[in-house]
Amino acid sequence: MAAAKPARAEKNFALAVDIGGTFTDVVLRRADGKIWVDKVLTTHHDLLEALFRGVEQVLRKAKIGPAQVDDVVVHATTVVTNALIERKGPKTALLTTNGFRDVLYIRDEYRYDMYDPQIEFPPPLVPHELTFGVAERTRADGTVTKEVDPTEVRALAQTLRERGVISVAVCFLNAYRNPQNERVAAAALRESAPELYVSLSSDVSPQIREYPRTSTTVINAYTAPIAGPYLTRMAAMLRERGFVNAPMVMLSNGGVIGVSVAGRFPVRMIESGPAAGALAASYYADTLGLDRLLAFDMGGTTAKACLIENGAPFVSGFFEVDRKYRFKAGSGYPVTIPSVDMIEIGAGGGSIATCDALNLLKVGPQSAGSMPGPVCYGHGGQDICVTDADLALGLLDADHFLGGEMKLDVGAMRARLTTLAGELGVAPADAAAGIYRIVGETMASAARAHAVDRGVDYRGIPLLAFGGAGPLHACYVAGLLGSTTVIVPPNASVLSAFGMLVTPVRYDLVRGALGKLEAIDWSVADSTFEDMTTAGRKALLEAGVPGGEIRFSFGGDLRYYGQAHEVTVTFDGDPRAGRDLAPIRENFERVYEAQYGLRLKDNEVEVVNWRVTCAGPSILRGAAPQIASRRGAARTTRSVHLGSGRTQDIRYAVYERNALAADQDVPGPAIIEERETTTVILPGWTARVDRTGCIIAQHTSAQDSTAAHATPSVVPAS
Repeated sequence: MAAAKPARAEKNFALAVDIGGTFTDVVLRRADGKIWVDKVLTTHHDLLEALFRGVEQVLRKAKIGPAQVDDVVVHATTVVTNALIERKGPKTALLTTNGFRDVLYIRDEYRYDMYDPQIEFPPPLVPHELTFGVAERTRADGTVTKEVDPTEVRALAQTLRERGVISVAVCFLNAYRNPQNERVAAAALRESAPELYVSLSSDVSPQIREYPRTSTTVINAYTAPIAGPYLTRMAAMLRERGFVNAPMVMLSNGGVIGVSVAGRFPVRMIESGPAAGALAASYYADTLGLDRLLAFDMGGTTAKACLIENGAPFVSGFFEVDRKYRFKAGSGYPVTIPSVDMIEIGAGGGSIATCDALNLLKVGPQSAGSMPGPVCYGHGGQDICVTDADLALGLLDADHFLGGEMKLDVGAMRARLTTLAGELGVAPADAAAGIYRIVGETMASAARAHAVDRGVDYRGIPLLAFGGAGPLHACYVAGLLGSTTVIVPPNASVLSAFGMLVTPVRYDLVRGALGKLEAIDWSVADSTFEDMTTAGRKALLEAGVPGGEIRFSFGGDLRYYGQAHEVTVTFDGDPRAGRDLAPIRENFERVYEAQYGLRLKDNEVEVVNWRVTCAGPSILRGAAPQIASRRGAARTTRSVHLGSGRTQDIRYAVYERNALAADQDVPGPAIIEERETTTVILPGWTARVDRTGCIIAQHTSAQDSTAAHATPSVVPAS
C-alpha cells in the first residue's frame, strides 16, 4: 500500500447533510472544531426541500453565507432506497443472454425458510415482458464464441422506445470475465436510443454468480434515472445559492465520491447514511483510544448496529435490500457492492406498536416515518409508536422536543395509548413500558446475532449510542448485551452527518478472478489490478483528489477449494510486488479461523475476486467539545414509569447537557436533555462527562451487569 499522505490543510467551513427516513440532519463545522447542527422533518415529496431548509437554518445560526462554506459539502441520502422500497423507479428493461430471460424469477433457487410452503420474495424490478434475450455467448474463461450482432440490438432499442422504457440493464453470461459483448450492445443502444440510461454488469458488478450480478445491475438501472437527475439538480441548486464547491456523496462503503460517479452508480449509495454513522463511531473509537465498539444508531425509522474492530468497521462485499422479511437473509434483492457491514433493525422512534391476533404486544417493523409520524407529532398519525411510549413514560418532555420548536401533542398520544392498552388488557403506562422493553429486546437480539455470525464475543463491548432515539434506549440495550459502558458523543442525534466530515474520498473496486491461489496466472492478475487502480484513480481525480495523494490497498475474496462461500481478506501490500503466495494464504487462514474457529491446512485455497480500495488523504475535521466551565445542577425532576403496575414511579433528575462540566458525575436515575436528543441514565448506572465532550455511563457493578440490573421488569401484555 502506498504511504499515507498527510491530511490537507483545513479550510473555513464544511457542511454535511444526511437525509433519513424521518429527519434530515445538517452539520456545519468551522475549522476550529466548533459545530452548528439542525434537524428538520424529511420532506418525502421532495427531499431537497428539507435539505435546503435545514441548510438555511444552520447557516443562519452560524451567521454566515453559502460562499463562506469553502471546505467540503457532503451528502447522504435515502433517494435510492426510497425508489426501491416504494417502487418509484421508471420503466426498466433487461437485456440478457438468450435462454436466461427468467434469471430474476428463478433467482438462485435458495429458500430462506425451508419450512414455509408459501415463501415470498419481492417481485422483480423488471417484469418478464421487458426482459429480452440477445444471441451472444461468452464462455466461463472469457472466450467469446458468439459475438453480439449490433443490428439485433438496434432493433431491440426501437422496441424499448415504443414500450416507454427509460433505463436498460445489460447482463450477459460470464461478462465479468470479458465485457466485450456488453460493450458492443451498449454502443448499439446508445446509437439508436441515446436518451436511454444504460447500465452494464461488467461496469456495475463484474463478479461471478449470475443472479446477484444481474440483481445489482438491475437495481442500478432502476435507480439511475432518479439518482442522477436528483444529484445534478442538487449540485445546480447549491451553485445557484452561492456554494463554491461541488458536493460529494457518501457511499455505502464508508467513503465519499464525486457526484458524477455516484450518479452513474447509484447502487453504491444505498447504505450511505448508516455507513457515515459507522465512520463517526470509528472516529470516536480513535479519539477515546478504544479498539472495539458496538455502534448503536437508532433513528426515527430503523436502528442499526455495527461492530468497530481495530478502530474501523468491516466492509462487506454483499448485502440485501428490500427484504420481504427483515431478519431473513435471502428474502430480498442481493447487492454485490462494497458496504459497511451492519445489521438494520426494524426498531426506530417511529416503529408502530400493535396488538396482534394472539392479543400480544408487537413493535415494528412497520414505521410511521416523518409523515404522519408518531401520534404525538400532531400530524394526523393514528398509530402509537416508540416515541409516543417514551413520551408517556416521562422520558421525553413535550415542551422541549427539538428545543421547544416542535411541541408534542400529549392529549392525542394518551387517547391512542389508552385504546391500545385496552386491547392488551393492561394500564396505559404498562403498555408504554412494554413497548420500551420490546423494542430494546429486539435491538439487543439483532446485535447479538450480528456479532455471533461474525465470530465476535459481543459481551462487554462498549456501546456508542447515537441517532435521535439511541441515547434514550442505550443503557437498556447495553444491559441486555452484558455491556457495562455506554458512550453518548456530542451531537449524537446528528452523528451520521458528522461522520461524513471525517470520511476520506474512497472508491472500492472488485473483479471476478476465479481460480486456485496456487495456480495464479500473474499476467492476468497484473492486468486486473492495473485496470482497477486506473479506474479508481480516475474516480478520485474526478472527486478533486490530487494524484500524488491517492493511495491503494489490496485484497480479495478467498475460500477453501470446493466451498460455496468466501471470506474477504485484506493483504499486507500490493501482491504484485513480490508475487509471494504465503502471506496471502496466511491472511486468509487467519480471517477464516477467526470466523469459523479452524484452519484446513491440507486444503487448497481458491481466489474468487480481487479487490482494490482507492483512498484520498486522511481527514482531521474533529469536533471541539463545548463543555461548561462549572458543574451544573439538575434543572428539575420528572416522574418516570419504567416498571410494572406494582412498582412505584421513580423521580429522575433532569439536566441540561450544555450545563455539564468536564469530569462531572451524573448518578442515575437521570435524564440529560439537549435540543436534538435525550440521554436516559437508568438506575444502577452513573454517567460522567469526558473531556472529549462524551457522556460515558457505566454500570455501578462491573461484576454483575446483567439485564436485571440495567433494566426494569415489565409485566407482559396478556
